[in-house]
Amino acid sequence: MSDWTAFGRVDADGTVYVKTGDGERVVGSWQAGAPEEGLAHFARRFADLVTEVDLTEARLNSGTADAGGSLSTIRRIRASLPEAHVVGDIDGLATRLDKLAVVAEEKAGEARAAREAARGEALARKTALVEEAEKLAAESTGWKTAGDRLKEILDEWKTIRGVDKKADGELWKRFAAARDGFTRRRGAHFASLDQQRKQAHTVKEELVAEAEKLSDSTDWAATANQLKELMNQWKAAPRAAKESEQKLWERFRAAQDAFFSRRSEVFSARDNEQRANLERKQALLVEAEALDVDGDPKGAQAKLREIQAQWHEAGRVPREAAAGLERRLRAIDDKVREVMDSAWRRTTKEDNPLLAQMRAQVAEAEERLTRAQAAGDARRVREAEQALASKRQFLQLAEQAG
Repeated sequence: MSDWTAFGRVDADGTVYVKTGDGERVVGSWQAGAPEEGLAHFARRFADLVTEVDLTEARLNSGTADAGGSLSTIRRIRASLPEAHVVGDIDGLATRLDKLAVVAEEKAGEARAAREAARGEALARKTALVEEAEKLAAESTGWKTAGDRLKEILDEWKTIRGVDKKADGELWKRFAAARDGFTRRRGAHFASLDQQRKQAHTVKEELVAEAEKLSDSTDWAATANQLKELMNQWKAAPRAAKESEQKLWERFRAAQDAFFSRRSEVFSARDNEQRANLERKQALLVEAEALDVDGDPKGAQAKLREIQAQWHEAGRVPREAAAGLERRLRAIDDKVREVMDSAWRRTTKEDNPLLAQMRAQVAEAEERLTRAQAAGDARRVREAEQALASKRQFLQLAEQAG
C-alpha cells in the first residue's frame, strides 16, 4: 500500500489535515491515541476510495460493467473529494478520476448508440413481421402454411425486446388485426368450400346413378359414348368431401367396369367368330380360284354359285380383311360372267342353258329367302333378300340381252 499518510498531518490539539495543491484543509480530529494512528486511520479511508476506483476502472475496461453506472460512480467519488475526510493524494486521485470519466463517457455513448441501434433493429424486425402478417392475411390462400407462419411470427415477436411501449402497442394492434382478418377469411373460404362440396356431392351422385343405369346396356357404341361423356362431366365437377368423393368414385368406376367388361366379353366372342368366318371364306376363295372357268364354264358357274351361297352363310369377317376377300371373289365372278356371256351370244334365247340356270338360281334364292323368313333370322333374311334381288336383276338383263 502507498504511504498516504505523507499527504497529511495532525497538530498538537489533534486536528487532522490533508495536503492538496490548494493548501491544507481539515478532514477530522484524532483524540484516541498517537497522531500517527490518526493519520493511518484517515489514510485507510483514502485507500478504500482508491480500491473502489480500481474496481470501477477494471470493470469498465473489461466491458462487464454498465458504462453509465461506472460513470455515475466516478462522478460521485470525484464530487466527494473536495470534502472527503481522508488523507492521501487527493489531487492525483482527482486527475485519475477525470481521465476515467472521459473513458466512461465514451463507453456510455457507445452503449447508448448500441441501445439505439438495437431498438431500431427491434422496431424494424417487428415492423417487417407485421407487414408479412398483413400480406398473408390479405393474399394467401395456402391456409395451413399461412396459419403456421402466423404462429411462427407470434413466437418470434415474443423474443424481440427494446421497442418503446407506444410503437410496440401500435405494431401489436396491426398484427392482431391481420391475424383476425386472416382467420375470418379462412373461415369464409372453408364455409364456401363446404357448400361447394355439398353441391359436388349432389352432382356426382346424379352421375353415379346415370352410370349405374347404363351399366346393363347392350347398345355398345352409344352407351360407351354416354359413359365417356359422364366421365368428362365427372372431371369437370368440383370435388366432394374426401370420404364421400372416394365412395362415389368407387361406385362410378364399378358401373363403368361392369359395362366395359361385358362389352369386352361380347366383342371377344364376336372376334373369335369372325376369325373363324375368315378362315372359312379364305378356304372358299382357294376353292373358287381353282375352278376351270375356261375349260368348263357352266360347271365353274354352278360351283361358284354354291361357293357364293356358302360365302353368305359364313357370316361377317374382321373389317380390315373384308374388302380384300370381296375383291378376290368378285374377280372370279367377273371372269365366269365374261366366259358365260361369250357362250350366251352363241346360243338362242330358248336354247340358252345359261338362262335356264339363272332361272333355277332365282328359284333357289327364293326358297332360301322363304327358309330364312320361317327361321325368323333377321340377318339371313336381309342377306337372302339382297341375293335374290341381285339374281333377278341379272336374269332380267340376260333375258333383255337375248
